[in-house]
Amino acid sequence: MLDQKTVRQFISELGSKSPTPGGGSVSALGASLASALGAMVFNLTVGRKEYNEYNHEEKMSVDKNLVQCIVNQDKFLELMNKDADVFLNLMSAFKLPKESSDEKKIRSDKIKEGYQGALEIPLNVAEEAYKVYEYVKIAAKLGNKNVISDSGVSALLLQASIESAVLNVKINLASIKDENYKEKIKARCVELVKQGRINRDEILALVNESL
Repeated sequence: MLDQKTVRQFISELGSKSPTPGGGSVSALGASLASALGAMVFNLTVGRKEYNEYNHEEKMSVDKNLVQCIVNQDKFLELMNKDADVFLNLMSAFKLPKESSDEKKIRSDKIKEGYQGALEIPLNVAEEAYKVYEYVKIAAKLGNKNVISDSGVSALLLQASIESAVLNVKINLASIKDENYKEKIKARCVELVKQGRINRDEILALVNESL
C-alpha cells in the first residue's frame, strides 16, 4: 500500500518506470497533506490564549473542524491507494485474452469498468478536496496567527489537488461513450475548479491580511 511507504520510497517509486503511483495518487496525497496542515493549525490553536478568549461557539468551531481535518487526512490516503488499484485493474483488463467473441466481450466490458473506476476515484478526490476548504477557511479565521501561513499553504495544496484530480478525470473521460454522462462530468469539473479558485483566493486574502 502506498500509504505504508516512507516519503523517500514513495518519491523514488513515483519517479521510476512504474505506472503507479502517478498523478492521481499525488492529487489525493496533496489533499491529505492539506488536511494535515489544517489539523496542525487547529492543534496549535486549542488551549492557547487566543483560543481561551473565544466564545463557546468559536471554540466548538475550532474543535469540530480539527476533527474533520484529521478524518480527511486518512480519507485521502485511502483514496490514494484506491487510485493506484483502479489503474492497475484497468491495465489488467487490457491484458485479457481476445481470441473468441466471448473473450472480446468480457475484455471490452472489463476495460469499460476499468475506465469508469479510474474516472470515479479522482472525481471523488476533487469533490472531497473541495469540501476541505470549509475547514481551512475556519483555520484562517480562528487559527493561531503564528501559523496562519500554513492555512494558506493548505489552500494552495487543495486547489492543486482539485485541478490535478480533474486532469485525471478528463483523461479517463475520453474513453467513455455516454455523451450525456461526459457532459455532466465535464460541467462538474469546471465548477469544482472555478469555485475552488474562489475559495483558495478568499483564504489567501485572509492569510495575507494577517501577515
